Amino acid sequence: MPDQELHIVTGAFGYSGKYLAARLLKAGHRVHTLTNSLSRANPFGNQIEAHPFHFDDVRKLADSLRGPKVFYNTYWVRFSTADFKHSVAVENTLKLFAAAKQAGVERLVHISITNPSEDSPLEYFRGKAQLERALIASGLSYALLRPTVLFGDEDILINNISWALRRFPVFGVFGDGQYRLQPIFVDDLARLAVEQGRARENRIIDAIGPETFTYRELVRTIGEIIGKPRPIVSLPPSLGFAVGWLIGKCVGDVMITREEIEGLMADLLHTNSPPAGTTKLTDWAREHAGYLGHRYASELARRRNRTAAYGKL
Repeated sequence: MPDQELHIVTGAFGYSGKYLAARLLKAGHRVHTLTNSLSRANPFGNQIEAHPFHFDDVRKLADSLRGPKVFYNTYWVRFSTADFKHSVAVENTLKLFAAAKQAGVERLVHISITNPSEDSPLEYFRGKAQLERALIASGLSYALLRPTVLFGDEDILINNISWALRRFPVFGVFGDGQYRLQPIFVDDLARLAVEQGRARENRIIDAIGPETFTYRELVRTIGEIIGKPRPIVSLPPSLGFAVGWLIGKCVGDVMITREEIEGLMADLLHTNSPPAGTTKLTDWAREHAGYLGHRYASELARRRNRTAAYGKL
């Protein structure tokens, strides 16, 4: 209908973007998506109009962003590879901000990360901080949402912890495992994003879930829920990385990176903010215990295959 508000989401055929798009459609909005995966299986049929990213032409990119009430940006990359690096993701996101400004976007909701810092030695957290500063300085009305770990049907981290618990007699944690995480349900993040899309005040929100775990507690809890409790052993971070690297080679993926280990151990996935999500990981895991971790979830497979849908666990 012509009087429906237009909302634009990056990556509506992916993970968090899919949940965002579903909530916007349910609210009665028109939804467009910008995506690198125009051929990926579309769970929304003809309800969503898809456009490519035009990172090589900001004018075309701005044309793709004209008319929306709100632009929701989930665009990012979990880790650098030889063919795509964090620095490129930062450059491309800055182009998105510039194009949104040029197109007259009314509101921009951007997914960041907890504890970003331009002084961080970790490229992921440093890049997110650079983008936050640029968005704040842009003059656009914004909401910055800072999640920690997401969980949901298309999850990688929680699923692969479960996968390892099902297959190995022990589970190794980096160091003492006392660093903390506050996982948020992906649909809770989507709900929060849509709520902030309706607001106009500039806001920065730690998008954390209602439960806080140490990493050791998280592994033990998941093991108990799926019926695979394992002895948990402390490993030097270098050895833990080597084990993860070897497993990654066996499954054709990057299971974990040195930077992810350093971010975990620096307690960067924890804040003292009140929870923004309501869904407990423990409740969700119990509901999915029958098949959680039965298959390995590959980040690289998702990057390489631009046609297959992000499957459930």
